Amino acid sequence: MSSGNQAISRLAWRWAMLVLFALLAGAGLLLSVGQGAASISAAGVVRLLLQPEHSAASQIVWNLRLPRALTGAMVGANLALSGAILQAVMRNPLADPHIIGISAGAGLTGVLVLVLFPALTYLIAPAAFLGAMAAAVMIYVLAWKNGIKPVRIILAGVAVSAFLGAGISGILIFHSDRVHGALMWMVGGLAAVSWQEVTLLAPYAAVGLILSLLGAPYLNMLHLGDDMARGLGVSVEQVRILLTAVAALLAASAVSAAGLLGFVGLIVPHTARLLIGHDYRFLIPASALLGAAIVTLSDTVARLLFAPVELPVGLIMAFLGAPFFLFLLRREV
Repeated sequence: MSSGNQAISRLAWRWAMLVLFALLAGAGLLLSVGQGAASISAAGVVRLLLQPEHSAASQIVWNLRLPRALTGAMVGANLALSGAILQAVMRNPLADPHIIGISAGAGLTGVLVLVLFPALTYLIAPAAFLGAMAAAVMIYVLAWKNGIKPVRIILAGVAVSAFLGAGISGILIFHSDRVHGALMWMVGGLAAVSWQEVTLLAPYAAVGLILSLLGAPYLNMLHLGDDMARGLGVSVEQVRILLTAVAALLAASAVSAAGLLGFVGLIVPHTARLLIGHDYRFLIPASALLGAAIVTLSDTVARLLFAPVELPVGLIMAFLGAPFFLFLLRREV
């Protein structure tokens, strides 16, 4: 097969994978809206979405399950995009906003707002962004020694995450009367979300996705290495800082809505990369769609697995993500 035919075949495969991921994301949304204590068929869900009624089923779909499903989809997409960006920017296949401590920075400032200013929930997202950026700066400072090395980033991230986690624990000790809500938020879950979270998260998700798509060519050049990127005219450190800010924005917005949900940014980009390749022009939308699918499907499993007891989706993601992380760690280090 000629190189031209191979390129066409590879492009067709990538588009086919994007269509498959979009179908998985749609299936995840339908299952999330339809399944629960009161099961509604896919056809029934579509009918109620197109023609709302005053029935109990319509109230369940519109007021309980649809905002939860949309929030889960945006959280999954944001965390997956954040992980994909960080893996290129930090040149580390193990980079993930939860593992390297960026989510912990967002979590610390988020818990501060949640515990000290519970009436100002609209401030959680910007506060979480500031915390995530501060954590990213700390990781860079600690990991920098004549350049950035992947192992140093992981070790610095673990140290920063432990330090910030201690700060979160200290806040909860001094405000023990508000521990329950904060603990559920720290585990990572979607049980209490409403349309308020949807409207809060949607602008961040839209801006983050647009910036990620615009940054895809630069991510491709960073993937080639710093020297090659500089040879192509890229201001490496400036681009790295700007893209880290985008990753922090995505992670912080997800944390503000669903708490400290881990491993999505690790599992999803690697899975998408195996199926679609390293070209970030395709990897970015693939990660967003697959992240939405995995979180919505995992949340549905968490609701149904031990019904009527509902598990936080963070437990399901940790169960899936921890072995995946150990597998990557053994392969890469």
